[in-house]
Amino acid sequence: MSDPTEITEPDPFDAIVDAPFDSALEERYLVYALSTITARSLPDLRDGLKPVHRRLLWTMRQLKLDPSSGFKKSARVVGEVIGKYHPHGDTAAYDAMVRLAQDFALRYPLVEGQGNFGNIDGDNAAAYRYTEARLTRTAIQLMAGLDEGTVDFIPTYNGEEQEPELMPGLFPNLLANGASGIAVGMATNIPSHNVHEIIEATLELIDNPHVEHARLMELFQGPDFPTGGLIVDSPEVISNAYETGRGSFRVRGRFHAAEADKAEDREAGIERLGGGQWQLVISEIPYQVQKGKLIEQIAQAIADKKVPILEDVRDESDENIRIVLVPRSRNVDPELLKESIYKLTDLETRFGLNLNVLDATRTPMVMGLKELLQNWTASQIEILQRRTQHRLDQIARRLELVEGYIIAFLNLDRVIEIIRYEDEPKAVMMAEFSLTDRQAEAILNMRLRSLRKLEEMELKQEKTDLLAEQEELQKLLESPARQRTRLKRDLKALQKEYGLDTALGARRTTIAEAAPTVEFSMDAMIEKEPVTVVLSQKGWIRAAKGHVDLAASEDGCGDFKYKEGDGPAFALHCQTTDKVLLAADNGRFFTLGADKLPGARGFGEPVRNTLDIDADAQVIAMVVNQPKGMLLLAATTGKGFAAEMGELVAETRKGKQVVNLKGDAKLTVARPIGEGHDHVAVVGDNRKLMVFNLEELPVMARGQGVTLQRYRDGGLADATTFKLEDGLSWQMGGKGDRTRTESEIWQWKVARGAAGRLPPQGFPRDNRFS
Repeated sequence: MSDPTEITEPDPFDAIVDAPFDSALEERYLVYALSTITARSLPDLRDGLKPVHRRLLWTMRQLKLDPSSGFKKSARVVGEVIGKYHPHGDTAAYDAMVRLAQDFALRYPLVEGQGNFGNIDGDNAAAYRYTEARLTRTAIQLMAGLDEGTVDFIPTYNGEEQEPELMPGLFPNLLANGASGIAVGMATNIPSHNVHEIIEATLELIDNPHVEHARLMELFQGPDFPTGGLIVDSPEVISNAYETGRGSFRVRGRFHAAEADKAEDREAGIERLGGGQWQLVISEIPYQVQKGKLIEQIAQAIADKKVPILEDVRDESDENIRIVLVPRSRNVDPELLKESIYKLTDLETRFGLNLNVLDATRTPMVMGLKELLQNWTASQIEILQRRTQHRLDQIARRLELVEGYIIAFLNLDRVIEIIRYEDEPKAVMMAEFSLTDRQAEAILNMRLRSLRKLEEMELKQEKTDLLAEQEELQKLLESPARQRTRLKRDLKALQKEYGLDTALGARRTTIAEAAPTVEFSMDAMIEKEPVTVVLSQKGWIRAAKGHVDLAASEDGCGDFKYKEGDGPAFALHCQTTDKVLLAADNGRFFTLGADKLPGARGFGEPVRNTLDIDADAQVIAMVVNQPKGMLLLAATTGKGFAAEMGELVAETRKGKQVVNLKGDAKLTVARPIGEGHDHVAVVGDNRKLMVFNLEELPVMARGQGVTLQRYRDGGLADATTFKLEDGLSWQMGGKGDRTRTESEIWQWKVARGAAGRLPPQGFPRDNRFS
């Protein structure tokens, strides 16, 4: 039989709650999301800190790591933080502390580091066992008032310690140092700003609560990044971003040559080297851009020939940034080189503004500048009120003791007698002199040596001073106007410390709208050199340096070698700055840069490696693009039109459909229209020739075109343009380069769309003009 007193263990399955999976998951994820938003990722607008930063500063204050004391190992700080206040990984806590110490990450560092705390090249800090840290004066200002009852203290995660809910100092850390973070469903990104300007705008808002946003922006210019640089957006763009709390800024690095002789060269970042040679110097880079990565980008752009006008990049930095750009020649336009680097690298970036913060009720909210300053001012007024009340409570407690001391002094002999002869002196004194418990206890706890100090005048003077201070503080607590005046006085004192004429307070980022952008074209940076482009029958393309004599061979394609079974198809002369147009018989046009073609040492490369030409399509023409030039386009159906070459340039490897074809029709003619040509000659497979005015041919960007010649059987064989007064020319058959010109070609002139008649005697049997 079992013992009735035996305690049975609870069934673990009793703890299982029967609930829909989706609602249970939704409830738990919501808790996690809110925790991420309010306790990890978003800063509090009152002190601009996230919990991990607040706990780091509080721990360092507890360790007495103020600016006047010595450094302590970072490992000690990290251990205290994660052990007492922040139950997360040591790496996360240390990385947060490192960022607080980096002068290129924080505009006003809150931690002073000793040792390797990383650098702007992107190198990581040394392990925390090697580095040491202490607080900066700015951090002390941010925590000022913690012992004066200004903020509430809350239990830590395990209830063993207390930590401040926020830092009460007057330093405007949220805007001064900015913040960034990604929560669940929301994010924040706030740049750093200049403390002097923040306080100017705040003072204006205190004096005039209805101040216009435009007036605030006159005082508060915009971001002031730790790494300097330039913000090149217009004032309207910057103002609108701060009015709504969302926007973005274009941030550029700065070109500055401190050693240049002329002021204009210094500002432009140009160092003269003699002999007309020069180089550009980058002295500041955009915020959050790693210098090493930027130099890699520039070097890669040089290697990829994206910046042909740039020869070399050198990193000559010490504690100051100095990146040297060496142009390919002294004739390069410095502004064009700058614009190309801005466009191709992170020397120009965009910084997104998202003023998403936790307000006094810990509610996430996107605020404009005015609303944010109003909330911060309100929080500082509340802190001032709490400090005042705390001091009033201290004065009341001290006055109680001083009044007791005065009573004791006036009745000193009787007090001594009571203490000597009474068994319960405290109760007797309280009854005889109407003392409070604290007063009687204070008198009993006095040392004998203190009796000589109980001079009536000193005690009365202290009481008078305390009453006067109490009266002033009471007036301050009861008067919002006095509170605003006191806040303004304190802000002005802080502003002096961070004045624009001080090393820490001087503005680093220049805000100036960029001059009109230099028209930046990759073509403008290509070094102009003559080349000969050759396309084989099987689609292998190459470019030989210089203008090779194409007449050296019977086919007019120069003396080039081809793979077995292959032969010449097209060859032409052009410059490396030119675009080459390829026309396929399916009506699509493709574009190649002459500078990007493979060299002619081998057989070249298949053109289909670069362009998406259909496998069953054939290239029927290759011409050099002339933006104002015209092409005659004609299909086997006898339809055609004229097109501007500039309209035929394709931006992608897929090309551009220009001639619309139906059925088995093919594009068969894509021939440049020569200058001064006024007539079109068309010949069909039926060997009928006709001529009509060029004016009858429409100019189109895309389509089928109009009927050039009418056929009963067959289709169009060839078409060309010519000048009527010069006559129509064609190449004779056989060896040699004989050409015949028919001066009486006007006899074949008819209206467009006619059938035509047999050509003059001697016209080529293949029905081709060339």
